[in-house]
Amino acid sequence: MRWIVGVLVAGALVAGCTSGEETAEADNPGGAVHQGGNDDDGYHGVGLPEPYEVPSIQLTDTAGEPFDLVADTTEPVTLVFFGYTNCPDICNLVMADIASAMSRLEEDVAGDVQMLFITSDPARDTAPVIRDYLDRFDPSFEGLTGPLGRIEEAAEPLGVHIEGTKRLPSGGYEVGHGSQVIGIGEDDKALVVWTEGTPVDDLAADIDRLVEQQS
Repeated sequence: MRWIVGVLVAGALVAGCTSGEETAEADNPGGAVHQGGNDDDGYHGVGLPEPYEVPSIQLTDTAGEPFDLVADTTEPVTLVFFGYTNCPDICNLVMADIASAMSRLEEDVAGDVQMLFITSDPARDTAPVIRDYLDRFDPSFEGLTGPLGRIEEAAEPLGVHIEGTKRLPSGGYEVGHGSQVIGIGEDDKALVVWTEGTPVDDLAADIDRLVEQQS
């Protein structure tokens, strides 16, 4: 079952900042991008029957302080998204959807959720750059950076693939990466994954449900 869910999630989401929906359709012809892994779990996203284990890897937050993905995730629920600030489209849409979903939660529920944005482009995404970027969506969101190899070590156990850079005719580059949002519980296990394009109402309802289960 875990293999099936992994194929659905990874195959649909490797698109990163190019065209997530087109890649999803190509890799899953005739399938639903937002299909859950467990139809009985009550989530709109992909419920993971065998949760992913969050690795204890130390990165750096936007204040320049060390941040351990296990020791420093202290709220009942942690949301994780790998992206980068120069992303031309998908990252902005996903981050805006997360911010919108969070704004629809009751204040006490939202207070039990920690949102982490982990850059897939540490060469350009310094701590101040990430902080300015996240403040456009929600100042409570935290950003993390570090050596690319360490970021990849953090991404792999969570089912996120970082493809690396692709040069553009302009002379710049884009970074291919998985565009899923990962919902993690208090036991440092990833329980739910949401694909890019999940309706905001569905995302908000799932976050609320996850907080209720973890609190």
